[in-house]
Amino acid sequence: MATFRNLKIKTGTCKRVFKELHSYEKEVEKEAAKTADMKEKGADPYDLKQQENVLTESRMMIPDCRKRLESSLADIKGTLAELEQGNQEEVPEIVEARSVITELETFFQTTEA
Repeated sequence: MATFRNLKIKTGTCKRVFKELHSYEKEVEKEAAKTADMKEKGADPYDLKQQENVLTESRMMIPDCRKRLESSLADIKGTLAELEQGNQEEVPEIVEARSVITELETFFQTTEA
């Protein structure tokens, strides 16, 4: 049984994972620039290898975050559909969930294109 509390929690989860994804993308950009700078300056091979490992780990987190975001999006859609069937009011939780769904669908369409 879906409740407004569940919907609010799932909405918060989507927002958090979306924010986390953006954070990892920024981290990858920062670490890539740092790695390139180290290569350019001829850094110690050991330090360069460690930096490349950091960059690789950051890059590995992006697909994981995307999967979790897709899963969270599916959860929130299911909960929203269940609540909309039994309730015709426009409560704040439903409005917020719809806006998050729209934002995430737009994000996935622009990144997959």
